[in-house]
Amino acid sequence: MLTRIDHIGIACFDLDKTVEFYRATYGFEVFHSEVNEEQGVREAMLKINDTGDGGASYLQLLEPTREDSTVAKWLAKNGEGVHHIAFGTADVDGDAADIRSKGVRVLYDEPRIGSMGSRITFLHPKDCGGVLTELVTSASGDTH
Repeated sequence: MLTRIDHIGIACFDLDKTVEFYRATYGFEVFHSEVNEEQGVREAMLKINDTGDGGASYLQLLEPTREDSTVAKWLAKNGEGVHHIAFGTADVDGDAADIRSKGVRVLYDEPRIGSMGSRITFLHPKDCGGVLTELVTSASGDTH
């Protein structure tokens, strides 16, 4: 069962400049940063708040590290802005299977490794009202 909004992914051309904007404007600080070679992005997770299920909600800022990455292609087409929304779940495999059974395309046959060692998969935006949707189970097996 999806428990909350885990994060909102925002694509940007310059991660450092975008982090500084969110820090200076809203007071958000970087909780975690990493480079995901498989997805071709450098990212920063800005913690917004803790949630009632023991997790947290984040903004995920994404800068492509190579031109052939999904985020680079998305930026070339759309410019900077909201890239996706992610819902937290304790069981990404089970929820992805349930959603798939309802006719929604799940983009990965098996979840992949995401931010902070989480397990993730994405739902096709054409099946979700034009919104790229991610399902996330944290590395601890619960929501972040």
